[in-house]
Amino acid sequence: MFEDFRKLIDDTAFSDDDHDEEPVDEVLPDEPRLILGLTPIQRFFVAFMLLVMTVVLGMLILLMTSRIALPFIG
Repeated sequence: MFEDFRKLIDDTAFSDDDHDEEPVDEVLPDEPRLILGLTPIQRFFVAFMLLVMTVVLGMLILLMTSRIALPFIG
């Protein structure tokens, strides 16, 4: 009875040659490197939008604190 358990465990649980696992893909150096998963055009668009938002918010803060005033033509 115990011999059957030993054979069962030796055959399945601790086998070193698992052929079911897929090999790990190596990263090739000629693949494009993505920062945050974005392409260069997408990164440029994100940086440009951040610049526009910073300028607009800065202008609004300057208007609210009366540091600058809009010129009225009229």
